[in-house]
Amino acid sequence: MEAFSTSVLTVTLAEVGDKTQLLSLLLALRFRNKWGIILGITVATLFNHAVSAWLGSWIGQYFQSQAGQWVIGGSFILLGLWLLIPDKAEGEKAALEHYGAFIASTILFFIAEIGDKTQVATVLLGAQFNALVWVTLGTTLGMLIANIPVVFAGEYLMRRIPLRLTRIVAATVFVLIGLIQLVGS
Repeated sequence: MEAFSTSVLTVTLAEVGDKTQLLSLLLALRFRNKWGIILGITVATLFNHAVSAWLGSWIGQYFQSQAGQWVIGGSFILLGLWLLIPDKAEGEKAALEHYGAFIASTILFFIAEIGDKTQVATVLLGAQFNALVWVTLGTTLGMLIANIPVVFAGEYLMRRIPLRLTRIVAATVFVLIGLIQLVGS
């Protein structure tokens, strides 16, 4: 259960102000079908994060030594520092608009998530916990917790949530996880 709760917490915090959250806002402004957007985010995240958690679990078997645990802990710290750098929305493909909210959201969200901070976090969580299902479900839930409010009340929320403070809190959580990993090994 620690894998699930840690995954939910870290990805929820990491997602605030992230480029995929900005993409959620853009999709919400472009499409009326909010549930289609949410379903697209869910499908894209489940697939992307399942592969990422599997990769992390597979890589994690090679990091069982003390040195490997130091690499995992150091990677969490580096990811925490990376979270301090704000993301910018990348131009999405307007050509996908005619496919509707679900297809456009699924494709754009999956592509935007490749190499994203939350995907890297999912790989690291998979390596740390070696719990494919719990990490995948936790990170997916974290993405939904961060993105569903944006889909339904995006502009209102984005004006009121202090993104800088949220990035600092998220970075602190990742650095603490990294330090705990280092101390534990």
